[in-house]
Amino acid sequence: MPRRLLLALVIWSLISPQSSFSADTANDSRDPASAWIELFNGKDLDGWIQRGGKARYRVENGCIVGTSVTNTGNSFLCTRRDFTNFVLELDFRVATGVNSGVQVRSHCFTNATELNWKGRQIRVPAGRVHGLQAEIDTSARAWTAGLYDEGRRGWLNDLKENEAARKAFKAGEWNQLRVQCDGSRVRTWLNGVSAADLQDDLSPAGFIGLQVHSVGKNGTPGHEISFKNIRLREL
Repeated sequence: MPRRLLLALVIWSLISPQSSFSADTANDSRDPASAWIELFNGKDLDGWIQRGGKARYRVENGCIVGTSVTNTGNSFLCTRRDFTNFVLELDFRVATGVNSGVQVRSHCFTNATELNWKGRQIRVPAGRVHGLQAEIDTSARAWTAGLYDEGRRGWLNDLKENEAARKAFKAGEWNQLRVQCDGSRVRTWLNGVSAADLQDDLSPAGFIGLQVHSVGKNGTPGHEISFKNIRLREL
């Protein structure tokens, strides 16, 4: 190659803009920030409705705070609209000893309903919130971000075999939960660590709900769980 041509190529490589485009970037289908829907405005509970039990929900310092009360059933603060395929992200902080969860694709009907699942008849009482729940679990088993079917089938994807996800939970601190529902596949992440991965098409759509677990008449009231940065991107 002539020296002049070689020199020209070297100069061009130095002054030409360097692109950061890569194969990974090409395959990144994430939408811009404007595609995210803020489900909580940080000021009040506009867009939400309480169902189930009588736990108390309030807004404090830009967070939704749920407080347990005695002698009531599971309580849920639910979005007023349903969602089908989406990515949901939120941060939560929970007191030790509290059991909670985040409902996705969930329902609550005025009348009792029955369904058949794999030959099993399941009856859901009137007014009972039911559907998939990403667990928030402060017990020693540490199944936070496992998938439980509230009010219907029970555990569908616990974290017995996922030590990394069990260790990802940070007691007494803020944790980030991510849930992706895309067709029949439902996945969860806890603080960036992959947790549950489930194939389930029983309920293809439904509301989002923030749970405060029931406390019996002899239980201790006043346990709190806080939620913030609640946002959703539809797929």
